[in-house]
Amino acid sequence: MDFIVNLIAVVVAIASVLAAVGHAGYLAMLNSAATKRAGGSPIAQYVRGRWAVAGGTTAVSLLAWLITSADSIPMDIVAVMLAAGSGAVAVKSLQSTQSKYRSGG
Repeated sequence: MDFIVNLIAVVVAIASVLAAVGHAGYLAMLNSAATKRAGGSPIAQYVRGRWAVAGGTTAVSLLAWLITSADSIPMDIVAVMLAAGSGAVAVKSLQSTQSKYRSGG
């Protein structure tokens, strides 16, 4: 039983880290494109305001992954809750940013 709960916690934590790093990577790409383009300063300013969310979700996701190394079911449950929460915030933020600046079709 301990192994299964820990495995679930680790999988959720890794998914959360991937979502948070994906959000941070998207912001980095958007910022790079905005700084190279004339008139991109409003987008660069928006990205600067979103770095705190990306950094916070990444930090919490990594913390949750670290907590999964504890050999305790209650700590695994805490890790799942932290990872699920930060992953959800990261995905929602990524979707919000993509919908705001999506172009083409």
